[in-house]
Amino acid sequence: MAAYQAEELNGHKYKAHKFNKVMFNLGSLENHGSHLPFGTDCFVSYLLAKEVAAHFDDLLLLPPMFYGMSEHYKDFSFTVSMQYETLTAVIRDILDSCYREGFRRVFIFNGHDGNSAPIEVATRSFKVAHPDIKIAVQDAWWVTAGQLLPPNTFEVWNGLGHAGEGETSICLELFPHLVEMEHAKGVVPQLPPNADLKWKFNELTNTGASGDPTKGTPAKGAAMRKVLVEAVVEFIRHLDRINWEYQLKA
Repeated sequence: MAAYQAEELNGHKYKAHKFNKVMFNLGSLENHGSHLPFGTDCFVSYLLAKEVAAHFDDLLLLPPMFYGMSEHYKDFSFTVSMQYETLTAVIRDILDSCYREGFRRVFIFNGHDGNSAPIEVATRSFKVAHPDIKIAVQDAWWVTAGQLLPPNTFEVWNGLGHAGEGETSICLELFPHLVEMEHAKGVVPQLPPNADLKWKFNELTNTGASGDPTKGTPAKGAAMRKVLVEAVVEFIRHLDRINWEYQLKA
């Protein structure tokens, strides 16, 4: 079954079909080293979301979003960024539009670390304003994949990094024609444990990539794709089984 993509529907088809949940992705347009496309974060999150959506007859997938909050990457070209406040407002506007259309079940598939804070602010505030809406988020697939895959799947830094081993691998799986491995080069930053440094990316690497993209392979990417799609599909199916009624009963 193919995903139901909102941009391909018309008024008749939308009214004739019964959708009860909606999904959208958030990406970015920014430098991903010298080997991955600027649209990597959008491509990955949208293609995974599209594959997830294809498992559901009642899920409407919104068009891909290529812009995110990328100010901390702007020292590397080519980067186009929204401000935190702008992206937060955009997410709230999307949620508001979906709510107006009658949707009370929303899944957000995020593809970029800089979007996490705007997603948190927008979704939390919207949920408080509209308690009947249910919002779920896959916030960091690059972390989730490492948690789901067997230990030692990745060779360096558990596959982490911007355009690193994991991200390069999933790009080789999803859109290999846009990857130029001959230009892959990264730096593994020495970050202290048990704290969160608020870095700008040029403090961590001089290549536009962190981690070790040279260790990326299509096989690792295929494994990542499989576990991520399966995990999100099962998560949504679980919510459907409980009618998205996860809250404490009186």
